[in-house]
Amino acid sequence: MDLDKKHSLAGLFFWLIGIFFLAGLAGIGSINAPDIYPSFLRPSWAPPAAIFGPVWTVLYAMMAVSGWAVWREYGFQRARLAFCLFFTQLLANVLWSWFFFAWQSGVLAFLDIVILLVLLLATITAFWRLQVRLAVLLLLPYLLWVGFAVYLNFTIWQLNPNLL
Repeated sequence: MDLDKKHSLAGLFFWLIGIFFLAGLAGIGSINAPDIYPSFLRPSWAPPAAIFGPVWTVLYAMMAVSGWAVWREYGFQRARLAFCLFFTQLLANVLWSWFFFAWQSGVLAFLDIVILLVLLLATITAFWRLQVRLAVLLLLPYLLWVGFAVYLNFTIWQLNPNLL
């Protein structure tokens, strides 16, 4: 294996480790989710709690590969704005678990997830402008999931005003 491939694979490894570290921080914020989520009134279309872990695992892996693809092509310096957006949306992603589950603030969780959606759209646009198609395609399922989560978050918050 040549040095460039080793560098690229090592980079992918570090992207995966970094993103899953952030996923772990989100997980700490939602440590009580298995107790709280079933206690909420939920719409009939709300997914069962068991769906969230596998979906987020796949989405975080796709985020890592997306970021790695842009990094591999441009590095951090040449894609500074795109990575500022990417890392800011990751921060909003992590904070949502804390707002919703740890601090049980429906309004802050909702504001955060709307900001996350906007930041994610901006990140996808920035990756699109860099013409890293793989990075864009890998973020589209995440965009769909966050869009769905905005509506779910709002609905659960409205159905549970005394709990959130």
